[in-house]
Amino acid sequence: MAVALTVPRTMAAMKLAVLRNSMSGQKAGSIVMGGALGLVLAGGTLYAAFQTGDLLAAAYAVWMLGWIFGPVFAGGGDETLRPEYFTSLGLPPRRLAAGLLVSAFVGVAPVISLLALSGLVVFGVRQGPAAVLVALPAMLLQLAVFVLLSRVAVAVMGLALRSRAGAVGAGLVNGAILAALGQGWVFAVALGQTGGIPAGASAAVRYLPSGWGLAAVEAAGTGAWGRAGLTLGALAVLVALLLAAWAALLARRAGSVKASARGRRPMTAATATGAVVAKELRTWSRDLVRTHQLTFAVAYGVFFAAAPLVLGWTAMLPWAGPIFIIMAAAMSANLYGVDGTALWLTLLSPGAADVRGRQLAWLLVVGPVAAALALGLTSVTGGPWPMVLALTAALLGGAAGIVPLISVYALVPGIDPHRRGNNPLRSSEDDGAMTGLAYAVLVLVALTGAPAAVAAALYGWAGVAVGVVTGGLCLWGFGLLAQRRLHAQGPELLHTMRTGKRPPAKPGSWAKFDDLPKREQIITALCWSVGAIPLFPQGIVAGFLKANGTEDRSWFLALHMPEGLQWPVIVFMVLLGLGVYGLGLWIPYRRRTP
Repeated sequence: MAVALTVPRTMAAMKLAVLRNSMSGQKAGSIVMGGALGLVLAGGTLYAAFQTGDLLAAAYAVWMLGWIFGPVFAGGGDETLRPEYFTSLGLPPRRLAAGLLVSAFVGVAPVISLLALSGLVVFGVRQGPAAVLVALPAMLLQLAVFVLLSRVAVAVMGLALRSRAGAVGAGLVNGAILAALGQGWVFAVALGQTGGIPAGASAAVRYLPSGWGLAAVEAAGTGAWGRAGLTLGALAVLVALLLAAWAALLARRAGSVKASARGRRPMTAATATGAVVAKELRTWSRDLVRTHQLTFAVAYGVFFAAAPLVLGWTAMLPWAGPIFIIMAAAMSANLYGVDGTALWLTLLSPGAADVRGRQLAWLLVVGPVAAALALGLTSVTGGPWPMVLALTAALLGGAAGIVPLISVYALVPGIDPHRRGNNPLRSSEDDGAMTGLAYAVLVLVALTGAPAAVAAALYGWAGVAVGVVTGGLCLWGFGLLAQRRLHAQGPELLHTMRTGKRPPAKPGSWAKFDDLPKREQIITALCWSVGAIPLFPQGIVAGFLKANGTEDRSWFLALHMPEGLQWPVIVFMVLLGLGVYGLGLWIPYRRRTP
């Protein structure tokens, strides 16, 4: 018994020590940002606890989905303590799983989730003293369910990514659910139009495991102690079953990934660029992580654009193609980093072939899918053809230029592909840096389409020509910059890849995020996280809706203003977003190396 308790205590202490000694640089900024966002969401959940049980049950369903799919999207979740670290100790799978489960409760996310789950206590206070007694164990059991569901989902996803069908299926599910979460306003408006959560949906969210704790509290509040006890018992049984499932998955995780025995046609190429294209296309077809990412981008684009169909609004369907392009670029942001230390092979092959070959291969993979989505879904709605075609051309060229450029200027050291077997979702040791890189690519690629969008809005079909020209210039110009950077700083990039440490900055270089004071790190992270809100949804999207005479005002602030103030508010939002991003750039610029 003492040994059984020692393992969890030791692992929890190890996790706490690692977190205490790693709170610096970009990781600290990511934790602070995530904690701030989590506190806002927890506050909203507590507000729901003062409203109705239906609303609180729906909120906990969203929390459960966040625990399940958030780590999957973020590259495997929190693996501060990995199962592989304890392989040599010979711990039984269940004891190892129990220890890792206890350590999983050490961190910012579990604490914030516990704060959100304290809404059960708030709701119980409204029901009576008896309900409060049930709410306390329900809160703890519910948190254990959330954490274990997250761990089991990551483990199952890791196994799924060992087959092509599993990678495609996981990408479809993840893309659809995250797109639905990103379009939450659509469902909020739909619920508002129906006067609240429908009875069927209300029952459904209570049947989900996220609603069992609330069901127990409600039962205790009405004096149905038998039902309350059974519900708490069901939660405890679910915790035990999930723990057993996780232990079994941990045992399978150690298994190696078998190479495909299927024959492959030999790669042939007449030029150096053609050889790179052939190699990249072969990588896209064989790497199951890339298959998952590409499928995720397709699913996200389609479901994000189709979500407003709930309101009967079809105007977003044509934008599935551009959204897919932006998301595909974000997924492949660390193009050179995912090669791992194989970068040395690239450095031994001089010439401009590598960057150009990767650009062409990326276009061959993403371009046909983007064109099919743009043409097919725009034909369903009958337009707007100039805007969609202009943006598709501009974004394809912009993304093909931005992806290699940012991957050599902000390279994140990746894990060698042959060492990803235990957790295929994990392609980098620094998830925070990877997430920041993906968000940066989202913004930069979207900005490359701005000139074409403006030209299409003002001059119609002339905007298509502008999109082709700007896309071609971005493809050529950014590719040239990436090529020069790769040739000039190749050894330094390889050093960063091998050691995880960047070489000293040259005089006049902008300060890196990790070198900024903590206060300025927080401000910079806030700028890059918050700037998109006024710039895109409240500015650019609202302006597009205003220009097209859309009557649905939804959550766009400008459209709720008097007619004479709508355009000034839209312009102000765009300038505010640009100003926030400018502040995020100015802070590292003013701290540049003397």
